[in-house]
Formats: sequence, C-alpha cells, structure tokens
Amino acid sequence: MTGLRARQKADKNRRILEAATGLFREVGYDAARIEDIAERAAVSVGTFYNYYQSKGDMLLATVAMEVEEVIDAGRSIVSDPPRDVLSAVSRLIDQYYDHSLVYLSKEMWRTAMAISIQQPETPFSRRYTDLDRALCAQVSTLVRNLQARGAVREGIDTAAVGAMFFNNLNMMFTDFVRDEAMTLERLKHEVARQNRPLATLISVGAD
Repeated sequence: MTGLRARQKADKNRRILEAATGLFREVGYDAARIEDIAERAAVSVGTFYNYYQSKGDMLLATVAMEVEEVIDAGRSIVSDPPRDVLSAVSRLIDQYYDHSLVYLSKEMWRTAMAISIQQPETPFSRRYTDLDRALCAQVSTLVRNLQARGAVREGIDTAAVGAMFFNNLNMMFTDFVRDEAMTLERLKHEVARQNRPLATLISVGAD
C-alpha cells in the first residue's frame, strides 16, 4: 500500500506541474490562478496546497524536474564523450539547452530566476541552487573523463575548467531568456564560439 500511495502522490504532483506549466504558457505566470491550475489537474485547491505553498514554489519545482531530466540525459554523454574537447562540451551543453524550453517558456525562466534570488532560503530555492551545482559538477566530470582518455592535458584542474564552461553556459542562458528574439541555435553557436579558445588551450597537442 505504501508503494501505491507513493505512486499516486507522484502522479498528482506531475499532473499539477503539467497543468500549471500549460496554463502559464497560455495566459502567463501572473495571470494564472491556483484555482485554475487545480481544476486542470483534477485536484482540489486544498490538495494543491498539500504540495506547494505558492505558484512560485511550484514553478521552481518545475525547474527542478527539468534539470533532473537533463542531468539524467547528460550521463550517457559524460560516460562516452566524443574525443574532441569542444565537440564533447558542445554536445553536453546543447543537450541542456535543447531541453530548456520543454516545460518552461522564457518568461517562466525569468520568473523562476527572480524567485530563487528573492527567496533563497525556501526549500525549492535551495533545490534550484543544488541542481545548478549538480550541472556544474557534471560538466567538470566530462572534462575529467576527457583527461582520463588523453584528450585533455595532464595537470589541468578539471573542476576549475568545468566550472568555467558551466559559468559561461549559465550566463549565456540568462541572456537568452532575457531576449525573446534570441533563438536556441544562435545561443548554441555563440556559446560554442566562446568555448573554443578554452577547449583549444586544454586539449592535448595545444601549444
């Protein structure tokens, strides 16, 4: 019975998140009402509040769901990356970016970022921060695996380099969600261009 209750709870949570993200896209975050989210998810308003205290909590939970999925998808790239450093880093970053608008619009990302900064001590904001660190760690693991395979020079601080790649992709993603006109392809192109000098410097055979 415990397993069944856990599955039912997870199913309700997923329905709430999917209902909310759909409504946010249709009417915007500010205009969406909790009552409408609950109705769309086929749960009571009281049930909604058993899961989330506010729309902001629920939005950050959606971000967490998105990031957990990209981390999971990134594991196959990290474990068996292309040998070329820039190709490997770009493949992982592109996978992150390609998934970024599956659940959230640019407006929703902007709102989630603002909430995480304004309310840093809430459980959902802390989860947001922890997952950012997990993404950074995954990029560093990719660089470390490339070093173990002989593609990255010995002596390179893979954690530091991974953080540099991650900080750039994170900053550029922030610029992307600020600019409604910027496409994913332009974002990926610009990030690859900026990452090329660092990838070249750490690659085996670099002068």
